[in-house]
Amino acid sequence: MARINLLPWRAERRKQRQRDFYGMLGAAAVGGVLLTGLIWFYYSNQITGQHARNDFLTQKIAEVKKQNEEIDRLDTQRDRLLARKAVIEELQAKRSQMVHLFDSLVRTIPDGVVLTGIKQEGDVLTLSGRTQSNARVSTYMRNLEGSGWMKSPELTIIEAKAQENAQGSAVVDVKALPYMFELKVNLPNPSSEEIDAQRLEEAGMVEETAAAAAQTVNDASDAAAEPAAVAPAPDKAAPAADAAQPAAAPATTGADS
Repeated sequence: MARINLLPWRAERRKQRQRDFYGMLGAAAVGGVLLTGLIWFYYSNQITGQHARNDFLTQKIAEVKKQNEEIDRLDTQRDRLLARKAVIEELQAKRSQMVHLFDSLVRTIPDGVVLTGIKQEGDVLTLSGRTQSNARVSTYMRNLEGSGWMKSPELTIIEAKAQENAQGSAVVDVKALPYMFELKVNLPNPSSEEIDAQRLEEAGMVEETAAAAAQTVNDASDAAAEPAAVAPAPDKAAPAADAAQPAAAPATTGADS
């Protein structure tokens, strides 16, 4: 006997398919939500970490900027101190330079040359004067070159002037010298080694002067401490003997008579 299914199986299968579809759709939705949450959590942590790193870098950059400002301030202070030190060293060098300079001017000037003017502009010294001949000026320039305190002498002017005879003067008259000259010399800038050598030389001279003064004081103290020589006492017996001699002479005369 044939069996016929009269139940609505197509509707049941359609409902089953719908249930399966909605189930898969729900699972996909839940999976999508979970995946989206995981992605959001991951990138949120990444962003938070990057913000923390940015804040750390910003803090370190601010610290480095402060250190750079401090370094710039120290560099400026160092440059200012170095400039002040250079000025002090220059003054220290020129303090004795003028003494040596004038000493060199006196020692190097030959006979027949008289200086009438000295002018300094920076490291250039201008010397003007009168001379008996051109050869005296050449000798003077060689002496200046060899003095050690002046270099590169350059003759700028030399010309004959009217000669005026001096009357009744034992000193050489400047106007009696027939040539007028003007020359320029350069003053060398001493190096730090030369400045240190000058300081050591000055310190040695001060120590020698102090030692000589101390020796003088010691000698004076020793001389004052020595006992004075005792003068010999006058001989009282000699006047008595001299007085007795005249008394004895008359007695001898009476006996003879």
